[in-house]
Amino acid sequence: MAAIAASCAGARVVAIDGAKKIGAKILISGGGRCNVTNEVVRAEDFNGSRNAIAKVLRTFDVSSTVAFFEELGVKLKREETGKLFPISNRARDVVDALLRAAEGVEIVTGIRVESIESGFVINGSIHADRVILAAGGRSVPMTGSDGSGYTLARMLGHTVTPAFPALVPLVVEKGHWITELSGISVDAELAVKSPTGRVLQRHRGSMLFTHFGLSGPVVLDISRHWIANQPATLSANFLPGETFESVDAALIAAAKRNPHATIGSVVRLPDRLLARLTPETALGRLSKDDRRRLVRDLVDYTLPVVRDRGFEYAEVTAGGVPLSEIDVGTMESRICPNLYLCGEILDVDGRIGGFNFQWAWASGRLAGLSASGR
Repeated sequence: MAAIAASCAGARVVAIDGAKKIGAKILISGGGRCNVTNEVVRAEDFNGSRNAIAKVLRTFDVSSTVAFFEELGVKLKREETGKLFPISNRARDVVDALLRAAEGVEIVTGIRVESIESGFVINGSIHADRVILAAGGRSVPMTGSDGSGYTLARMLGHTVTPAFPALVPLVVEKGHWITELSGISVDAELAVKSPTGRVLQRHRGSMLFTHFGLSGPVVLDISRHWIANQPATLSANFLPGETFESVDAALIAAAKRNPHATIGSVVRLPDRLLARLTPETALGRLSKDDRRRLVRDLVDYTLPVVRDRGFEYAEVTAGGVPLSEIDVGTMESRICPNLYLCGEILDVDGRIGGFNFQWAWASGRLAGLSASGR
């Protein structure tokens, strides 16, 4: 996007990519469909300096993104979640459209940038007046974003905050019953808690049980908060919208109406999950302590998470070059004149749903236009 914007503004542009083929991360995104953006994108959907993020997003909003891709022949459709995908459901169409738009760019693939010397001599041989770092973070390193961009940023005087996986599945204790529920999906509210029990972050959405632990949109969204706040715990309310008091009262009332009633007559959850959380005892035979313990497991179950699945499975990277070191009006470095940074190399990460792509389009375009002198 940076190369396209700079080229369209009249600059001579060379785009250097370490991968042999362009757009690998786009091709695997959204299950191969590419979640281009979301119908509503706000700074609040991101982690980072939100005032700075908002300023960048305003330069190229969702409607501009939709129009941009439509002009390139890629019409987008809205799904129930608000995500926007190509109507073809093909990520390849997005890559091909961007390559068409980059016809004026000299694209060099299969060459890793190992060094950028002062005066912008790249790899000892390529001379540039201005440089844009759009090297990504560390997520899915097989696509090329292996963290080498951070090394280049440091060479040019920037600092880099610690990078860690975001939008990443979580692994539970080996042999825990959660791993036996692989394939089951439930609506849940997850909460990250400090060692004292204070809720630090809360998200609601679909949670998927897997052979290794937990995945699904709500798990991916909250994963970076669990990682960033260690030592922290992660708990699940399997009855989102309900509280301990409301569920306890419902069970007491059900037992009074019919002492032989089971928990399944009151609580709607997949049978296999319910069997793991609750005894098969009739409600009327539960002691007060057992009933309260059962309710606690339903609305505040501590998930036995031991680690995340790492950068290989993370959809985005948290951490990177601080926005305080960037002029967000232009994406130019405040430390190294004529250096511009955009995308995932910066300390910005959004929630799942096309938000990180929107950051890429907006920050890349702004960097390209600014580097071209426009």
